[in-house]
Amino acid sequence: MERVTAMAASELYTKRARVWIPDAEEVWKSAELTKDYKDGDTALQLILEDVTSIEHKLDPKTKNLPHLRNPDILVGENDLTALSYLHEPAVLHNLKVRFMDSKLIYTYCGIVLVAINPYETLPIYGTDIISAYSGQNMGDMDPHIFAVAEEAYKQMARDERNQSIIVSGESGAGKTVSAKYAMRYFATVSGSASETNVEEKVLASNPIMEAIGNAKTTRNDNSSRFGKYIEIGFDNRYRIIGAHMRTYLLEKSRVVFQADEERNYHIFYQLCASADLPEFKILRLSSANDFLYTRQGRSPVIDGVDDTKELCITRKAFTLLGINDSYQMGLFQVLAAILHLGNVDIKERDSDSCIIPPNNRHLTAFCELVGVTYQDMSQWLCHRKLKTATETYVKTLSRLQATNSRDALSKHIYAKLFNWIVEHVNKALITNIKQHSFIGVLDIYGFETFEINSFEQFCINYANEKLQQQFNMHVFKLEQEEYMKEQIPWTLIDFYDNQPCINLIEAKMGILDLLDEECKMPKGSDDSWAQKLYNTHLKTCNLFEKPRMSNRAFIIQHFADKVEYQCDGFLEKNKDTVNEEQINVLKASKKFDLLVELFHDEEKAISPTGQVPGTGGRTRLSIKPDKSRDKSSKEHKKTVGCQFRNSLQMLMETLNATTPHYVRCIKPNDFKMAFSFDPKRAVQQLRACGVLETIRISAAGFPSRWTYQEFFSRYRVLMVQKDVLPDKKLTCKNVLEKLVQDQDKYQFGKTKIFFRAGQVAYLEKLRADKLRVACIRIQKTIRCWLARKKYLRQRSAAITIQRFTRGYQARCLAKFMRRTQAATMIQKYQRMCVERKRYRKKQAAALALQKILRAYQARQKYQTLLRESKSVIIQRHVRGWLARCWYKRCLVSIVYLQCCIRRMRARRELKKLKIEARSVEHFKKLNRGMENKIMQLQRKIDEQHKDNRLMSDKLNSLETSYTTESERMRAELTRLRGAEEDAKNKGNQVSSLQEELERLRKELSTTQQEKKNIEDWTQAYKDKMEKMVSELKEQNGLLKTEKNDLNRLIQEQSQQMNEKMVRAIAQETQQLETDLNEERSRYQNLLTEHLRLEEKYDDLKEEMRGSKPGHRRRDSTHSSNESEYTYNSEYTDLEEGSRAVEDVTRGIDTSLTLKLQKRLTELEQEKQSLRNELENKDEQFQRARARDNVEFKKARGAELEYESLKRQELESENKKLKHDLAAMRKSLLGDAATGAGAPGSPAYKVLLDQLNSSCEELEVRKEEVLILRSQLVSQKEAMHHKETMTEPSVYADDVSKLKDTDEIKQAYVGLKDTNRSPRFMRQPLDVGDLLSRLRSAAPDFHKLNEDGELWLVNQGLKETVRLLEHQLQTQRRTHDSEVETLRGELQNVKEENNRQQQLLAQNLQLPPEARIEASLQHEITRLTNENLELLAEDPTASQEARVIILRRMVDLMEQLEKQDRTIRKLKKQLKVYSKRIGEMGAGQTEGQTSPGQMVDEPIHPVNIPRREKDFQGMLEYKKEDELKLVKNLILELKPRGVAVNLIPGLPAYILFMCLRHADYVNDDQKVRTLLTSTINSIKKILKKRGDDVETVSFWLANTCRFLHCLKQYSGDEAFMKHNTSRQNEHCLSNFDLAEYRQVISDLAIQIYQQLIKCMENILWPMIVSGMLEHETIQGVSGVKPTGLRKRTSSIADEGTYTLDSIIRQLNAFHSTMCQHGTDPELIKQVVKQQFYIIGAVTLNNLLLRKDMCSWSKGMQIRYNVSQLEEWLRDKGLMVCGAKETLEPLIQAAQLLQVKKKTDEDAEAICSMCQGLTTAQIVKVLNLYTPVNEFEERVSVAFIRTIQTRLRDRCESPQLLMDTKMIYPVTFPFSPSSLALETIQIPSSLNLAFLTRV
Repeated sequence: MERVTAMAASELYTKRARVWIPDAEEVWKSAELTKDYKDGDTALQLILEDVTSIEHKLDPKTKNLPHLRNPDILVGENDLTALSYLHEPAVLHNLKVRFMDSKLIYTYCGIVLVAINPYETLPIYGTDIISAYSGQNMGDMDPHIFAVAEEAYKQMARDERNQSIIVSGESGAGKTVSAKYAMRYFATVSGSASETNVEEKVLASNPIMEAIGNAKTTRNDNSSRFGKYIEIGFDNRYRIIGAHMRTYLLEKSRVVFQADEERNYHIFYQLCASADLPEFKILRLSSANDFLYTRQGRSPVIDGVDDTKELCITRKAFTLLGINDSYQMGLFQVLAAILHLGNVDIKERDSDSCIIPPNNRHLTAFCELVGVTYQDMSQWLCHRKLKTATETYVKTLSRLQATNSRDALSKHIYAKLFNWIVEHVNKALITNIKQHSFIGVLDIYGFETFEINSFEQFCINYANEKLQQQFNMHVFKLEQEEYMKEQIPWTLIDFYDNQPCINLIEAKMGILDLLDEECKMPKGSDDSWAQKLYNTHLKTCNLFEKPRMSNRAFIIQHFADKVEYQCDGFLEKNKDTVNEEQINVLKASKKFDLLVELFHDEEKAISPTGQVPGTGGRTRLSIKPDKSRDKSSKEHKKTVGCQFRNSLQMLMETLNATTPHYVRCIKPNDFKMAFSFDPKRAVQQLRACGVLETIRISAAGFPSRWTYQEFFSRYRVLMVQKDVLPDKKLTCKNVLEKLVQDQDKYQFGKTKIFFRAGQVAYLEKLRADKLRVACIRIQKTIRCWLARKKYLRQRSAAITIQRFTRGYQARCLAKFMRRTQAATMIQKYQRMCVERKRYRKKQAAALALQKILRAYQARQKYQTLLRESKSVIIQRHVRGWLARCWYKRCLVSIVYLQCCIRRMRARRELKKLKIEARSVEHFKKLNRGMENKIMQLQRKIDEQHKDNRLMSDKLNSLETSYTTESERMRAELTRLRGAEEDAKNKGNQVSSLQEELERLRKELSTTQQEKKNIEDWTQAYKDKMEKMVSELKEQNGLLKTEKNDLNRLIQEQSQQMNEKMVRAIAQETQQLETDLNEERSRYQNLLTEHLRLEEKYDDLKEEMRGSKPGHRRRDSTHSSNESEYTYNSEYTDLEEGSRAVEDVTRGIDTSLTLKLQKRLTELEQEKQSLRNELENKDEQFQRARARDNVEFKKARGAELEYESLKRQELESENKKLKHDLAAMRKSLLGDAATGAGAPGSPAYKVLLDQLNSSCEELEVRKEEVLILRSQLVSQKEAMHHKETMTEPSVYADDVSKLKDTDEIKQAYVGLKDTNRSPRFMRQPLDVGDLLSRLRSAAPDFHKLNEDGELWLVNQGLKETVRLLEHQLQTQRRTHDSEVETLRGELQNVKEENNRQQQLLAQNLQLPPEARIEASLQHEITRLTNENLELLAEDPTASQEARVIILRRMVDLMEQLEKQDRTIRKLKKQLKVYSKRIGEMGAGQTEGQTSPGQMVDEPIHPVNIPRREKDFQGMLEYKKEDELKLVKNLILELKPRGVAVNLIPGLPAYILFMCLRHADYVNDDQKVRTLLTSTINSIKKILKKRGDDVETVSFWLANTCRFLHCLKQYSGDEAFMKHNTSRQNEHCLSNFDLAEYRQVISDLAIQIYQQLIKCMENILWPMIVSGMLEHETIQGVSGVKPTGLRKRTSSIADEGTYTLDSIIRQLNAFHSTMCQHGTDPELIKQVVKQQFYIIGAVTLNNLLLRKDMCSWSKGMQIRYNVSQLEEWLRDKGLMVCGAKETLEPLIQAAQLLQVKKKTDEDAEAICSMCQGLTTAQIVKVLNLYTPVNEFEERVSVAFIRTIQTRLRDRCESPQLLMDTKMIYPVTFPFSPSSLALETIQIPSSLNLAFLTRV
């Protein structure tokens, strides 16, 4: 590394400068200079961090000074190349600080990502982290494996070049995990190009390869014992289509041997742990300690790992990759056989031979598992065959040789099994789709050096030499490209080239060549090979050395370190031989096909692609030459070293053809301790993995690179005002020339300034000095200001004290004066009060004496006057009574005389009338004018009644007044007599009163004396009481105090209880709201998923259609919420799609084609099942029709029975009436002799009234029958107009189920009650609904299927059947049939007319009381005949007739019920009048009312015809114009023009007005098709222009308005509260569209979510730049000297966004929604979602960017948030909840600014950051980075304190906020005040075909 020059040394090595010195324990130790360094000094005076003073001697030869330490603000940088001083101690210290203090395991080192294994699970690999890194530039976020993966993915898409990620490191460093996370990132980000879930299969290969290729070592519990390179293939849309795996150098020796504290491969222990499973009984396994191959390491268990669960995961992965259960059991049998083979006990027979005892348990198990014979296997385990040119020999093996042969066979079987699994994994991951590009992930072992290094370490280090060479060349290439791009002069950088070491290994006569040559020698050995190495390379190559004390080892100087290799075993491992006869025995297995499959390619050459190069260990068999296979035999003889070299060469070619990305994994310690850092081990690995070489190459040039803007922002403080020029580039040049004199220390590029190592530190020192001087000046000014403020406060306080003291004294004087004046005033008023009381007592006594005297005199005078008055009154009343008595006697005599005379005349007249009545001619004469006479007689009777009533009233009033006056006079007389007696008694009492007065005077004197005594006693008692009262007051005061205390305590407790209750209620309310929002969110997520599946389905259909030339494209109408119309169209589309699939032959993936064919088969089966179901439904319908006919006859019988019962009842009532009438006549005739029935008599009047009422009742019955008949006819005609909206089959079924009269009556009562409800007053009568309510226990066929699919199918089939029947009937109905029908109707009318004439003639001949019965009987007979004729003519029409009959029956029942009520009234009145005729006299009947006048007029049910209205607010269109309407109003409508020029929501109003007309004309098909077309068209336009915010916002507003219109005009009372009377008239009248409202609501939710996504896509690029990166407050933050190396290829020039950009975009969104008429509540929800996205994205980036976590950045964020809040206030949206969504971001900004030192600070942080999780708080504190030297880092102890305080929090461990979360949306009902009739349609919409109605 380049050292500083002498001139720079004098400037940099000054007092207090910090340096790094070597240390044996910590590698490097920090120290500080205590004196300046001067040229010529031989030592430096230093002080260590533990305050130990030392003297550091300089090397006298080199005079190299120790490494300088970087400023503290540069420590912990994301990129090691950003350090000012680039050297080993700086790199090590930076990694240690990040790893130990900040808990950051990833760090950039130029193009390399350094990953330190934390030995702890970290929450930084979730899907939220993947989403955060997706689409980001590599330098924009904190270092992460996802950032490297994203860079590779982005470069693949941008540069059209394949990529590679090279992951290397020691065992236990975390290579496998890093590679696994990289593949997970690709699988998550890219997705799959087909439905085969390739990304899941790629990830599923990991557990399989870990099970068979990973094992526990002393350094790692899950160490990969092989290398692998996985190529992940992508299509032209960069979606995963497949993968391919190559493996390298499997460690086969681990199968038969493990060192202490190590394990065999995981799969063996997983099988042993699951040996108890039933399916594993045949494997005969037991504990891992029972097998030799699994117990040698004496560590069969890994802490925290459940091998049983791991086996389940492995088996699931096998299944996912297509390896079925039979193959899996075969694999497990092979693995179990290997374990049993290792336990085969070979006993020694002699020194050259051995034997296996017969019936060896483990060998028997092995043979049974692999299907070979016991004798053959035991024979060839102890023998081998030797072949010569002429003979074949069988040679015995020693026990050691046999054991080695057994182990070799085990290794060979396992290697073959490994190869087979890898091959099948590749087959499962392969695809037929053309691969456009790929990303390779190389997980390979790092540089290894142990105490004993053998052939495996040699191959590993050879591979690392090749990779290091490729790495060095790539780094040098990037440096060269950077310099050339910036157009600065550059010189060739000298870097280490390890080509000589590679040549030593692989060149001609290199180590591998000599090894292969020695393997070919018949008697080759490791010793002879070592001697050849010494002779060839010892003197010719400096990199090759021979150990001093060994002749069987050699040393190679690798790029990382010297490694000594032991030659023992090199030849054997390179040859990798196995006994040929043992292989032949295994091949001969006939019971186990898998074993044969493993060895079927034993004779074949290795594949050129090298599926598993270097892992198979090809077997060399000494066999007789075969000419036909000579070539393959030669190919087969390749050694392991040769195979590995070839596969490594292919790997290097692949890597050179791709863009590499490097991940270097570092193992921090050898003890697997979490976050423990061992500097020695770390430095060793940094040297070995090439990180320090990268640092050296960077430091050799210009490592620090700044843009001109960054340099200007950072070092603006070093400039004066005159240095600042408009051109930033020229300004930076001028300043640098003044600050740095040496021109070689920097270079100016096109966009950047390049600095030599150490120059940034020098500039930072100048900047810190300048800021320090400025800080001192600021402190001086602030302290002066604070001192003056303190003095002013003290002076003000003194003045205040004086003022209050003087005021207190003045108040005391005023108080004394007020008290003196008050005392004088009290004395005055007290004296006045005493005198006033004395005066008032005297005055009261005098007034009392006067009052008593005057009262006595007045009473005496009053008594005299009263006696005189009463005497006069008595005389007056007595005289009047005598006169009235005389008058009454005279009047009675006169009246009696008149009555006698009139009775005599009446009898004479009656006799004359009887004689005349007996003559027939006179009776006819009377009948001719009967009506006139009756009317005249009635009038006369009424007049007489009126006169009698008046006379009776007068008489009653006179009697009442007379009685009252008599009673009053009697009472007065009694009172006067009593008064006279009292007067006598009073005279006697006067004398006694005088005596009493004397006695009272004496008692008065005695009483006065007693009073005086009592007053004295009272005074004493009063004093005593006053004393007692004072004591009680004191006690009362104490009690009051206690009471107040208790009240206060009670209030506090009650307040606490209330607060607890309020909190509990608030928590419960919040929980309910949370649950409701979660339910809404889940429902809306389901809608989103449904929409995604719809789009996927549409895309699939389009792809299928597009693959067929000339195929016509149609819109998809697939929706689970649509009606049968939609279902039919979907069904058609599916059939067309099935035909299209048959024509697709090429260009589509085979797997996709198979899946489509499978789906097509399922659809065909579903179609066939639906057809079968339709046939079953038809059969059931036919059976139901036959059953209906039978049940109809029964029902008709019940109806006839009911009618006959009513007729009988009426007949009985008529008979009773006749009987009563006859009885009345008889009674009248009986009374004729007495003259009571003469005309004018009361009985006669009653009879006439009863006759009149009977006649009126007969007329009413006639009118009712006629009205009933006309009503039935009108209802029959009305039913013909409603055939399209009725379902006769349902009604017929319902009617047929009413089997008796009781059920019919119940139906009638229920229908009557239903008609009275408000809902049915508005809508027409629906008999089906009535009957369904009466039999509510029956299931509703609409709910048979929860999803409504069967209902949709059934409805669609019904519609189809109805259409076909209608067409068939239309074709059959010809002109001739119409003429015949008309003729038949004319004949029926004639016959009916004749019958009516006959009936009229018959009725005229009948008596009046029999006419109504005959009319009713005739009507019932007529209806019965019509029904029977209709049933005989047309069974289908009979079903409609049943409905008409039911309604007729209902009307009949209603009429009959009213008639029953009338009859009951009449019967009651008849009984009353009959009773009165017998009881009442002639004078008592005159004031009664006639019965006919008391009868209530019955309510006649009549048809109310619809009043013709001028219906407004409706638009009519023709059926063929529906497509034109949808096209002009939805598909081709431009939102911008509509929003600006027309009223908001106009399309919604137009669609609703069209819908209203369809509802008005009662056309259900038109309603259904209009709604379906509208929904599908909106979906189509959103799919077409779904990324346009204006379009989505426009249709969101119109969809919501359409939904509100459906609610507002639905007729529901809840939605009609705010309507005007005119709007209520516009309500829908025929259809209930509640289900469609739900469909449209779901559509609105989908549009809302799409709008949010569109807005997010626009806002997302602005958020980070505007909220975090841009300096809204200029000069506050300044750019930290990170020198961040952003690769040119990673930076997309998108422009710079500011906070103003975000606010402008928010304004644009808000104005767009307002112009479109979006509901204000919906706008609030949109704004809340926008602010959540802004806050979440900003906070997530803050948590992933260390450079943003500083005090100044916190200020910038708070300022930006305040600007957003100001925007909310301007728009009036502060209450929408948007501000609360920014609360986590605000708290994070506050956390960056608060103090972070003491426990009080920790408590304040915990109470302040309630919106942040513990993980987020700790992450911010760990990332907090000082931008200036005046800021301090957060100590580790403080972070631990925070974690301890937050330990009890119950929260999610998730680090990042969910940026994909969308708040559940609601659509509050918002009625429109706009009247529909006032809407005008502009001509620009091209809707002239619409007609206003």
